[in-house]
Amino acid sequence: MKILLIGGTRFIGKAATAQLVARGHEVAVFHRGNAPLENLGAQEIFGNRKNLEWSRGAFKKFAPDVVVDMFAMTEADARNFIETFRGLAARSVVISSMDVYRAYDVLRGVEPEPLEPVPFDEAAPLRNRIFPYRGKTLRAENDPQKWVDEYDKILVEHVAASEPELPATILRLPMVYGEGDYQHRIFEYLKRMDDGRPAIVLDEIGAEWQTSRGYVENVAAAIVRAVEAERAARKTYNVADAETFTEAEWIERIGRAAGWNGRVVSVPREKLAESLRFQGNARQSLVGDTTRIRQQIDYREIVSTDEALARTVAWERANVPPFDAAQFDYALEDEILKSKE
Repeated sequence: MKILLIGGTRFIGKAATAQLVARGHEVAVFHRGNAPLENLGAQEIFGNRKNLEWSRGAFKKFAPDVVVDMFAMTEADARNFIETFRGLAARSVVISSMDVYRAYDVLRGVEPEPLEPVPFDEAAPLRNRIFPYRGKTLRAENDPQKWVDEYDKILVEHVAASEPELPATILRLPMVYGEGDYQHRIFEYLKRMDDGRPAIVLDEIGAEWQTSRGYVENVAAAIVRAVEAERAARKTYNVADAETFTEAEWIERIGRAAGWNGRVVSVPREKLAESLRFQGNARQSLVGDTTRIRQQIDYREIVSTDEALARTVAWERANVPPFDAAQFDYALEDEILKSKE
């Protein structure tokens, strides 16, 4: 098959590109040219995501069977995508997020309880509010982060799913970790471990909180299955690793991969400084049911959790991000630990 990825040079897109090439597909990646493909074996088409139509000639020449949009963040992005590829590709795969669910706003504390039951399937209620990251004051038009005001995967999904001439498979991703994770999702714990901390302090309720996670290579494998399976057209799938952990269990698994011999200590919320409290409503977990993608298109993880964390720890240690030292107030943590003795 001929596969075109809109954004395939970083993190999830890079992993999906590599797997598609390895499976014998002819792959092209559309990107701005700011990040090298690193000899992944894919063709390159250069351009700007905001102006896809300017590159339609190059897309038509490549003639993709399936086009994968890794980077549709706004309704305008999705409409630009549809207008560009309608009649040009047979199918699309559009990357969405589990932040579309009502549970996400309950978790953030912007939607009142009742709690949403977990795990939730693809028919679970969506957020009642659009533009989840729009503040009271809109950003200036020339602000490079202006797109955040318009971000909403619900609107992206609606546009993609409504186009009959470009049948879409929508993948709702979880929190993704692994090599290349520019958000460095395990760093705050790994640094404490590598600094020799005897314990990691958690908000008592937050210690029991659970969320779906996905190792980058496993998420890429789900994208590959959606690309290859024609029966995935016009379907929406939750994507996540099968194993789900409480936050305390997750830290323990990271610690095992890191060779850490410390412990996790849960402390009542009222006894913690604001900086150490769980941000949001920890009573609401964010766990998606992935039965549908496993049964309908035979998705399976290709890397175990232990191996995934071992690889992630090694990558994080080799790619330490800039950080605020105030985030790691060990004197304060020592006081809390002493009070627990």
